[in-house]
Amino acid sequence: MIRTPRLLVVLDADSTLIRNEVIELIADEAGRGAEVAAATEAAMRGEVDFATSLRSRVRALQGVPVTSFARVLARIEPTPGVSALVSAVHERGGLVAVVSGGFHEILDTVAPSLGVDLWRANRLAVRDGVLTGDVDGDIVDAAGKAAALQGWAHEHGVPMAATIAIGDGANDLLMLRAAALGLAFNAKPAVRAQADLVIGDVDLSQVIPLLPPS
Repeated sequence: MIRTPRLLVVLDADSTLIRNEVIELIADEAGRGAEVAAATEAAMRGEVDFATSLRSRVRALQGVPVTSFARVLARIEPTPGVSALVSAVHERGGLVAVVSGGFHEILDTVAPSLGVDLWRANRLAVRDGVLTGDVDGDIVDAAGKAAALQGWAHEHGVPMAATIAIGDGANDLLMLRAAALGLAFNAKPAVRAQADLVIGDVDLSQVIPLLPPS
């Protein structure tokens, strides 16, 4: 008999599930890391439209070979406490999901390695083994993140009252509002001001006491 999950915990990826901003790591391969980092910071503070900013930042990646993804993956640092949190959610019969404004090309390796059950992200357009500087398909933006959380809850029969969202940037706010409990983690001021609770330490195990008992 297949059990219906008891809860759904959805995390942002960059600066939440992992310590890095993946687009900055890829931009380093093009020698444009500092430029892209500044644009990312503005987007996360909510100073510019996320989709517009992402398309601009992805243009800076034009010409980066896909073979460089191995170097990017080698630099990924999981956030402290992530394994403990994933294990705790699974012990309670829940699902862990990640929805990211980053990229499947990296998340498809990182997410399963950390025990994540479900994930969604953007895709980078590739031609002849190099990045074209375009996003392939629709952008996962703030609305897309909230829709992913709601869609996963519906698909797996998890009541919205049993959902938790964790994020750091302005594009996480709709997702935090959609969940029963929205947690600001390693977050920008606007997110800390609007979240239900703020996790002060950069340690995802701090979320465990907020989960329902086993």
